[in-house]
Amino acid sequence: MTRQCVVSPNGPPAVGPYSSAVIANGFVFTSGQLALAPDGSGPRHGTIEEETELAMANLRAVLEDSGSGLDRVVKTTVYLTDMAEFQRFNAVYQTFFPSDPPARTCIQVAALPLGMRVEVEAVATVQGGS
Repeated sequence: MTRQCVVSPNGPPAVGPYSSAVIANGFVFTSGQLALAPDGSGPRHGTIEEETELAMANLRAVLEDSGSGLDRVVKTTVYLTDMAEFQRFNAVYQTFFPSDPPARTCIQVAALPLGMRVEVEAVATVQGGS
């Protein structure tokens, strides 16, 4: 098995000892993306809509820097700190996957890093992969 760690130049820098993504066997596995400024200036707290928009934009950047894209996502996992915001999250999320959305799991958690409301990770195929 080949394995390649990705440091995304267009996504936010990692806030811990992890890679933005790892490419293995024709797939890219992303780390969870938060509403972090891509320039490294830190978290951007806001409404669930604002945080979702930035987290998804960061996910797109990491995927593209990995030779993939949102159109190649097969599975996402979403972590919300308040399931009461699920419908508001969905309203933004669906704009990133307007047709044929990927499989998804959505989980409520007690807390997320840096006091964020939403975190999204993905598994996608890579260009030239299976």
